[in-house]
Amino acid sequence: MQKHFLSSRFILLFSFLLLSLSSCHKPQDQSTGMPPNFVLPVSMLEATPTSIPITAEAVGQTEGAKEVEIRPRVGGILLKRKYNEGSSVKAGQILFVIDPEPYKIALNQARAQYNQSLARAEQAKREKNRLESLIESQSISQREFDNATSDESISVAALAQSRANLKQAELNLSYTNVTAPVDGISGRFQFSEGALVAANTSLLSTLAQINPIWVRFSFSDNELKQLGGALNEKNVQEVSIILSDGNEYAKKGKINFAASEINPTLGTQELRATFENNERQILPGQFVRVRVTTGKKDGVFVLPQLAVLNSDQGKFVFVVNEKNQATPRPVMTGEWKGKDWVILGGLQAGDKVIIDNLIKVRPGMPVTHMPNFKK
Repeated sequence: MQKHFLSSRFILLFSFLLLSLSSCHKPQDQSTGMPPNFVLPVSMLEATPTSIPITAEAVGQTEGAKEVEIRPRVGGILLKRKYNEGSSVKAGQILFVIDPEPYKIALNQARAQYNQSLARAEQAKREKNRLESLIESQSISQREFDNATSDESISVAALAQSRANLKQAELNLSYTNVTAPVDGISGRFQFSEGALVAANTSLLSTLAQINPIWVRFSFSDNELKQLGGALNEKNVQEVSIILSDGNEYAKKGKINFAASEINPTLGTQELRATFENNERQILPGQFVRVRVTTGKKDGVFVLPQLAVLNSDQGKFVFVVNEKNQATPRPVMTGEWKGKDWVILGGLQAGDKVIIDNLIKVRPGMPVTHMPNFKK
């Protein structure tokens, strides 16, 4: 009984193996490695010519439209700082106060000297006028009159000098209030209160005007060819920047400087663009990507990244022929447009390009269009 049971199990196992082997040896299409009549489901995209902007991107760095060093115009003891580091300041706002007492004294001395010179000038004029009537009656010598005339001229010159000294003293006193020359963002405080600062040499702080903000960047010779040649304020249609988080800055800029020659060391054209920055979203020193647009290119095609494949002969796509078979087609690619390839050559309007399930596609394989097929 046991032998009969084992024999029956062996017969069943052998039959199963034969069935498996027979199923493994079904005829296959030698060209595709697939069973006969197999049709691969894919998604297709009909090639439609379109227009795209002619653009190029470069890394740029921002800087203030004006970056000013704050230095005192008179020396003395720094009494007070009247701003907070990193705060916005307005043109004419007082930033520092230098001890004004020495300059008040100097102003009083200059005013006294001016009053003295004014009195002497008036006296010399009266004396000349008095002698002028006497010289006509020959009551005095010509020499006396000439001396009086010279004294008047000297006193007038001395008065002018005193007036200039007084004006300078007034200016020096006003310079004890160190003010912001432009609107901007204040920098770090370089001297502590009570320090002795020197006129025109001590760097008290810096001030950056960040509205507008400038961006410096450059393009290589090849990139310039892509854009149509050397750039200037007239042939650039649009300038935009992409921030570090990947978002595009809302305001568009414009070129405000374009070098007239290629830098012989770097082989690039140096450029600068200006952008509005009312909300202080961009700060000096940031690295950004600058996108420049010079025009548009017509009659090109745009395909998803996965649709463009690589081979030893270059890039190609699979198009579907009139027999619904996958056929490789060499293409010439341009730049990226977002996540898509720009196709400059190799396609014609109406071509059906396979855009997914490409890992299974083989030349000559029958395919069928399955919208939104993904596997």
